[in-house]
Amino acid sequence: MGRCSGWPIWRALFNSLFVTVITTTTTVFFSALAGYSFAKFSFKGKEALFFCVLLIMMVPTQVMLVPMFIIMMNFGWIDSYLALIVPFMVTPFGVFLMRQQMMSFPTDLIESGRIDGCRELGIFFRIVLPTMKPACAALGIITFMQQWGNFIWPLVVVNSREMFTLPLLLSMMVQPGQTVQYGAVMSGAVIGLIPMLILFLFFQKHFVSGVFGGSVKG
Repeated sequence: MGRCSGWPIWRALFNSLFVTVITTTTTVFFSALAGYSFAKFSFKGKEALFFCVLLIMMVPTQVMLVPMFIIMMNFGWIDSYLALIVPFMVTPFGVFLMRQQMMSFPTDLIESGRIDGCRELGIFFRIVLPTMKPACAALGIITFMQQWGNFIWPLVVVNSREMFTLPLLLSMMVQPGQTVQYGAVMSGAVIGLIPMLILFLFFQKHFVSGVFGGSVKG
């Protein structure tokens, strides 16, 4: 089943896992860092910058496809992992979610860390980030599911079969005018469900508490 009539299923599975894991990791990290900055620091243009983040959230992804494609083409990243990963390394929704979660984090703990001589990055990694595990898990699950099922963007920037992600490969296997191998398609679809099920089963408690944690104060 690894390569049915020239369709590299296992290669597509690897591409999806590689792109999704890296994108999820970077999104959680950078979103937490940005959310912490928006929630606990005061700097010039903070409100305007956060308002821009909210505005970007309102823009449909389809509207951004052409500008993003032109940027990737100018960089020479078409049909590469960079084109699949870099545009999604941080998302406006991730920044918004983490900012809302960070707002409820006790500022006294941060001040205590500063009094003890801990630097800002040390406070973030040793105090803030471990406490925000539920929120990070919630954002990680949401991002993983979005990127794992991402079809439009790989369709735009990927040309070769060796760079196909699993959703893109499965869609290409059922194109009109060709013999459809339903056994391979169904097997690939089932395999594609396994990572999401495993992820949700392991982090479902964190997911629930992370989603609703920002609404509880005190």
